[in-house]
Amino acid sequence: MSELEMLPYFKTENVVDDLKVIIDTAQKRAYQMVNMTLVERNWLIGKRIAEEELLGQNRAEYGANVIKKLAKELTEEYGKGFTKTNLYNFYDFYKKFPNIFHSLSGKSQLLSWTHYRVLLQINDETARNWYEKEAYDQMWSVRTLQRNVSSQYYYRILKTQNPLELKQEMKKLTSSYQNKLEFIKNPMIAEFLGMQEDTSYLESDLEQSIINNLQKFLMELGKGYAFVARQQHIHTEKEDYYIDLVFYNYILKCFVLIDLKTSKITHQDVGQMDMYIRMYDELKRNDGDNPTIGIVLCSDTDEDIARYSIMHGNEQLFASKYKLYLPTEEELRAEIETQKELFYLQSKDK
Repeated sequence: MSELEMLPYFKTENVVDDLKVIIDTAQKRAYQMVNMTLVERNWLIGKRIAEEELLGQNRAEYGANVIKKLAKELTEEYGKGFTKTNLYNFYDFYKKFPNIFHSLSGKSQLLSWTHYRVLLQINDETARNWYEKEAYDQMWSVRTLQRNVSSQYYYRILKTQNPLELKQEMKKLTSSYQNKLEFIKNPMIAEFLGMQEDTSYLESDLEQSIINNLQKFLMELGKGYAFVARQQHIHTEKEDYYIDLVFYNYILKCFVLIDLKTSKITHQDVGQMDMYIRMYDELKRNDGDNPTIGIVLCSDTDEDIARYSIMHGNEQLFASKYKLYLPTEEELRAEIETQKELFYLQSKDK
């Protein structure tokens, strides 16, 4: 694409529709350019790490030490984005896609880095190449690709007597995953550009309103809470997660994670919170810190409930000490109900 090439422009009788086409096309092109640079950067980082690894006689041990050292130095220089896990992903990316930039055709058919991160889960090269081609040709979203990889879609296609029916079923099951905002509101891109992530689109208006005031409510309790983060982004190999609120209680010497749901609480919600707790204990907990506490709040139309979760089965410690400094279910329920009433009154006035 030359520097003077214009965006495609077609005048119709509807000026609004014309402007939408221009804006959407510009956003998509900007994303594609940034994405290509991000993918190329990660591939080159992986290539350079692989070249460095070859210098060591004990390659595995030497490579691990190199990545550990690089993660420390790059994080100090550039901030998050260069953890050991990410550097291993870049290295794995280069190993599994060694020829991705060796031709113009390969360069023009790049997926997003988040797509490639999903593809790295696949060890079968034939299956991986098939998923890559299908994801590009069919314009699969990341969630669609992840769902198809997790459900062994490729192997089911090989075995089925009716591949068309299977494809139609897949499209139906993943139709809700297609979202044009996925390309623009990508935490990987925001991180790459050094921008603040825009996570407001992840929340409903009611949920946003409750979180706004819940943060103030907990700070006003005055029981040792220090605010740490809001909508904290955590990503695993398969998903991106956002923890609504994170506090540190310096009296209890532990992190307190809060997740708010605008529907009835489920076992999956509690399981997800337990995963957050494990990750926090592994990544953030320091020597002397007590186990992380998680609170799942459910804002339901009939009843507001709270469920507490703490790992390591330390229920006795939770009951005897932690409960003294945590808001009770009654306090949380009353606060949520108050904020809901205010929200609905404000909405009615508007």
